[in-house]
Amino acid sequence: MFKRLSHFFNNIDRKDYRPKFGGLEILKFLGPGLLVTVGFIDPGNWASNLGAGAQFGYTLLWMVTLSTIMLILLQHNVAHLGIATGLCLSEATTKYMKPGYSISVLVTAVLASISTSLAEILGGAIALQMLFDIPIRAGAILVVIFVLIMLFTNGYQMIEKWIIAFVSVIGLSFLYELSLVEIDWNTAIQSWVTPSFPKGSMVIIMSVLGAVVMPHNLFLHSEIIQSRQWNLQDEKTIKKRLNYEFLDTIISMLIGWAINSAMILLAAATFYKAGTMVTELQQAKSLLDPLLGIHAGVVFAVALLFSGIASTITSGMAAGSIFSGIFSEPYDIKDNHSRLGITISFVVALLIIFVISNPFSGLIYSQMILSIQLPITIFVQVWLTSSEKVMGKYKNTKLDKTLLYLIGGIVTALNIALFISFFTN
Repeated sequence: MFKRLSHFFNNIDRKDYRPKFGGLEILKFLGPGLLVTVGFIDPGNWASNLGAGAQFGYTLLWMVTLSTIMLILLQHNVAHLGIATGLCLSEATTKYMKPGYSISVLVTAVLASISTSLAEILGGAIALQMLFDIPIRAGAILVVIFVLIMLFTNGYQMIEKWIIAFVSVIGLSFLYELSLVEIDWNTAIQSWVTPSFPKGSMVIIMSVLGAVVMPHNLFLHSEIIQSRQWNLQDEKTIKKRLNYEFLDTIISMLIGWAINSAMILLAAATFYKAGTMVTELQQAKSLLDPLLGIHAGVVFAVALLFSGIASTITSGMAAGSIFSGIFSEPYDIKDNHSRLGITISFVVALLIIFVISNPFSGLIYSQMILSIQLPITIFVQVWLTSSEKVMGKYKNTKLDKTLLYLIGGIVTALNIALFISFFTN
């Protein structure tokens, strides 16, 4: 992947790699990465980032930078799988692993998708409660109905446009919020690149990482990257698309990095400065109102609503992709397996929401389940993309494989520690 970035710029003047830098030409290649970006600016990230900024100010911004770099490498790697093989991660797992192993992996992935949907639906429901005083359970039903209509009546290209619009609203909302506060930019810039471990910060550090690197995003990216059917063309075109995919991934992940950073900056400049702890999302809005004015609280809630809806859409797509892959089929909203996967994820998530008494605890426990499954997805992905049988000449280089397994090891260790912390704190 490092060679790919160098290759992209070194060959930019060659005719078969030369991009036309008109706006429409470049925009043709952007989109798949933005759907993945929604997954790591979801309500779980909001809780982690606001907690980081409120408790530790700017000091944990470096974790957003580190986790985004790790995410770029992992997402590019799994998109590489989709383009080079024409299979999503779920299909490749079914095809190349023994049935007993593949079923076990994908069943845990389905459980993770349910856990993800739980957090995303809850985020949207919490936003509806903030804005319209709608009870959490009723709000959750409304979010699911709206998202099902979106998914079942729109094709991929339309969904992609909606997601881009949602991400734009979220980004603009935080730009507005930041315009209302005074940021210590010198400290922020230093904190983005300087690791720091304030006392009592390890749980938050691991939460930020766990909220950025998520299993459903890996399955989703390998699926949606094929919407352009790049893998069905000649080898020269595949190489060209691999380079453009890397550009799409980098740009999209950087947008996510900026929005996640904005959450910490906002919390640091308001809650940390005022010496106020934030323990749940509803509290954040009520605290913003007196600090920055009622409009700031409303904009915050609107951005959360768009985040919850957008991330619920992508978690549903991921669930459909994982479930259909068990049957060696690609994601297709007109196919019964894809629809069933989406429905199972949402219905089970709704049932859990109706059972739990504390929505914030629901968010916490949903992240625990993701923490357990994430290393499984990463190691299966790296094993597949390192296999010559699967990838042919596009398999991982030794450097790529070493780095990816290292990332998998780090994520595993941190997520295990995060899981243990829920029982020891």
